[in-house]
Amino acid sequence: MSAAFKAFLKSPVGPKTTHFWGPVSNWGIILASVADTKKPPEMISGNMTGVLCVYSALFVRFAWMVRPRNYFLMVTHSCNECVQLYQLSRWARFQGFLGKKKEPEAEE
Repeated sequence: MSAAFKAFLKSPVGPKTTHFWGPVSNWGIILASVADTKKPPEMISGNMTGVLCVYSALFVRFAWMVRPRNYFLMVTHSCNECVQLYQLSRWARFQGFLGKKKEPEAEE
């Protein structure tokens, strides 16, 4: 094994700690949100998306301030923040907060 890989394994944010596995599990939220971008905006919960935006914004700061600094957690929550803000914009546009309210298409 290379010295860099051994150092990563033994580091305070390596794969033997929750500082590694927490961000890994949070990628599930991001992947689910990316998959949800293909769904119609009427299925988006504005409350839940707003809460996820606040949650990720707070944890981006936490990941920056915690010692040892956890860049993996910071990147994870930054990505989640971007996806959730996109979803929130889709929801707001559908609700009419960012322009005309879109009516669901009538079936014939």
